[in-house]
Amino acid sequence: MADDLKRASRSGLGGVKVSFEFFPPKTAEMDAQLWEAITRLAPLRPKFISITYGAGGSTRERTHATVARIVKETMIRPAAHLTCVAASRAEVDAVIRGYWNAGVRHIVALRGDPAGGLGSTFEPHPEGYATSTDLVAGIRRVADFDITVSAYPEKHPESATIDADIDVLKAKIDAGANRAITQFFFDNAHYFRFIDRARARGVTIPIIPGIVPVQNFRQTSSFAAKTGASIPAWLARRFEGLDDDPATRRLIAAAVAAEQVIDLVDHGVTDLHFYTMNKADLVFAICHLLGVRAPVGEGVAS
Repeated sequence: MADDLKRASRSGLGGVKVSFEFFPPKTAEMDAQLWEAITRLAPLRPKFISITYGAGGSTRERTHATVARIVKETMIRPAAHLTCVAASRAEVDAVIRGYWNAGVRHIVALRGDPAGGLGSTFEPHPEGYATSTDLVAGIRRVADFDITVSAYPEKHPESATIDADIDVLKAKIDAGANRAITQFFFDNAHYFRFIDRARARGVTIPIIPGIVPVQNFRQTSSFAAKTGASIPAWLARRFEGLDDDPATRRLIAAAVAAEQVIDLVDHGVTDLHFYTMNKADLVFAICHLLGVRAPVGEGVAS
């Protein structure tokens, strides 16, 4: 019993803070699903919620519209994603000013995936920001945003080494970044090793672990292969034989995600960022396990 009370995940003294990531809807049905998820998770008082941003103009417009609606209709602090793919500096700067004018004060600054898709070569716009570091500096010149950037516990697919990745992270910090959120991972050892190496190199900003509850194992595995995130053999085994059993897959997914975040919290992690895939129930349950709940007297949407 005494040992259990020493564990932050069981003592209730972990003080865990969460943030959530969503993507902008493409259809009316997806829009309804997004707002259902936001409504369910909002009472948990996340530090912020972020909205992703793609290379196409329509995606940018949907991101901007979604963020503007969050500012207008909720009390949640939104963070708008921004990339420098297929856009000039003038175009990107106009988006930055548009966010500021809409009341957004937090940007997640990313170079972005190549216009040709993951696996292809990134080619900067001839008049655009060439790197995420350049983008961070550009945002900082336009207005005093809170700026979040990315980090890669298992190395960015285009980087030669982890140390090269840390060099890039340090450059982004020098340009004005306030914190980093990691690419998702399933083996916490990757995160802890990355933190140790980054701290040894003088990186002091918060590096928040990115967590993806596995909604669809095949889909997650495919995406992981493209982004450089490994799938441990033990994880694959847990989902074996469940292709035609969605109910059991959901239970396994909940157990896997809970196991991961509890281990992180018990090792001193106090901030977690969830890639929600615009679905709330699994993330809500994990937060409940960690003691992240709506204040007493405040209703929870069903």
